[in-house]
Amino acid sequence: QVQLVESGGGLVQAGDSLRLSCKASGRSVSSEGVTWYRQAPGKERVFVAVIGHLGTTLYGDSVKGRFTISRDNATNTVYLQMNNLKPEDTAIYYCNLNLNWGQGTQVTVTS
Repeated sequence: QVQLVESGGGLVQAGDSLRLSCKASGRSVSSEGVTWYRQAPGKERVFVAVIGHLGTTLYGDSVKGRFTISRDNATNTVYLQMNNLKPEDTAIYYCNLNLNWGQGTQVTVTS
């Protein structure tokens, strides 16, 4: 049984940084890709970033250059470093591994 627990969200001002964590159990984060998504109020869940099993990364256009995805195989955790946050980054952030979802973590950015 795969379980994912996101953490690290919060209320910040525009220009601040946050680091989200996605801790996995039941499956290795290095065995396949782990993806971050986000869902803003009233909108669909959208792709943010992915790290493949070989470590290849890919980002959505709106976060490219500001967000960095990484992983720690020793702790089976994937991170999302978010810099220069903008109000439009406000959303619930979810991680996904092998079609399993975490409960999400709220990020709110004020102007």
